[in-house]
Amino acid sequence: MRIILRVIYESLAQAMQQLRGNKLRTLLSLLGVTIGIFCIIGVQSAVDSLKDNVMGSLNKLGDDVVYISKMPWAEDPGHNFWKYRRRPSPDFDDYEAIKRKVKSASLVNFNQFIGVRTAKWRSNSVERVYVGANTYDFFDIFNVELQKGRYYTRGEYERGENKVLIGDAVAEGLFGDIDPIGKHFKLSGRDMEVIGVYKKSGKDILKIMNFDPSIGISYPLAKRIANVKNVFAWGAGINVKAAEGYSLDYLIDEVTGVLRAERRLKPKEKNNFALNYLSILAGLMDQLFGMLNILGLVIGVFAMIVGMVSVANIMFVSVKERTNIIGIKKAIGAKKGVILLEFLVESVILCIIGGIIGLGLVFLIFELLKDSMPFPIYLDFNNSVYGLGLSVFVGVLAGFIPALRAANMDPVVAIRHAG
Repeated sequence: MRIILRVIYESLAQAMQQLRGNKLRTLLSLLGVTIGIFCIIGVQSAVDSLKDNVMGSLNKLGDDVVYISKMPWAEDPGHNFWKYRRRPSPDFDDYEAIKRKVKSASLVNFNQFIGVRTAKWRSNSVERVYVGANTYDFFDIFNVELQKGRYYTRGEYERGENKVLIGDAVAEGLFGDIDPIGKHFKLSGRDMEVIGVYKKSGKDILKIMNFDPSIGISYPLAKRIANVKNVFAWGAGINVKAAEGYSLDYLIDEVTGVLRAERRLKPKEKNNFALNYLSILAGLMDQLFGMLNILGLVIGVFAMIVGMVSVANIMFVSVKERTNIIGIKKAIGAKKGVILLEFLVESVILCIIGGIIGLGLVFLIFELLKDSMPFPIYLDFNNSVYGLGLSVFVGVLAGFIPALRAANMDPVVAIRHAG
C-alpha cells in the first residue's frame, strides 16, 4: 500500500512538473479533454435541468389520475384528426355516470373551457382572459395552490354564486397593488366577486397548471352565464383520481366499462374516447431527453478522442524524456507494474485536471446564464462525479500504451539510449 501511495505521489509531482515545465504544450493537449467534458456534462446538465423542470410540471397532473378526452396524448394531432374530430366530447352526463358508478374513483372533475373574455374593474380592463369552469373536486384533484383567498364552499358551488378565482396576471391587471379579495368586477357584463387568487406560475416550461391569465368559475355558474352545450368542442374533459387501494389499471378498466355503457357502444365497436395518464407523457419526454443526451454525447466523444490522442502524445514525450530514469529504476529492481502504474496515474491526473477545467467552465457559464434562462439550470453533484469519472477513463486509455511501452523497456538499452 505504501508503494502505491508513493507511486501516486511521484506521478502527481511529475504531472505538475509537466504543467509547469511545458505549460503551453500541456494545456493544448488538455484542451480536447476540457472541451469534451464541457460538451458532454454541459449538455447533460442542461438536459437534466430541463427534464426536472418538465417532469415537475407533469407531476402536477398526478400519477393516479385518468384524463378523459377526445384524443390520445401519445398520437400526433395531425394524424387521424377528422377521426377524433367526429368523436363526441366528454360531457356532464359522462361525468355524472362516472361519479355515480365508478367505485375505484375517489374524486371526479368535469372541466370546460368557456371562452376568452374581457374583465373590467373601474377604468382597468384585462383582455383575452381565459375562462374555465370546473366541478367541485377540481381543487382537491390537482392540489391547487392559492396565494390569497379561498376556494368555494360547497353551498356557494351548488348555488352557482358569482364568486370566482382569478390568476395572478388578471389580479395585477385589474387591481394592481390593491388586495383583490372581496372586490367585484365585470365579466361579460356580469358582476363577479373575487374570493381567491391562484398562485403565480413559476419558471415551468410546459406550464401545465398556468392559471395566471385565467378566471376559474364553478360549473353551475357556467351554466347560468354561458351556453355550455355549444362551447369549444375540444375544451372539455373529465379527470378521475383513483381511490386508495385501487391501481390505475383497475381504474382505467372500470372507467372504460362505464363510459362504453353510458355511450351505448356495442361490444365490437371501438372506444370513441381516449383515456390518458401521466406515464404516457413521461415516456414521450424520456425519449426526447434521451435523444438530446445522445446528441451531446456524440459531440463530446469526438472532442474526447482528440483530447485522448493529445494526452497520449504528451505521455509518449514524457516517456522519451525520462528514458534514463526509467532504466535506472528498473536496474535497481522496480517492477513493470510499478512503472506502468506511475505513467497511468500521471496520465489520469492530467486528464482530471482537464476535466476539472471543463466542469469549471460549465459551472461558470450556468451561473452567467441562470437569470436569463426560462428555467432553473444547474450543475449537480452526480454530473460532476460523472465528468470526473469520464476524465479518469480517458486518462487510462490515453496513458495505457505509453505506460506499457515504459514498463517493457530493457533497463540496459534504456540507460545506453539515454546516454
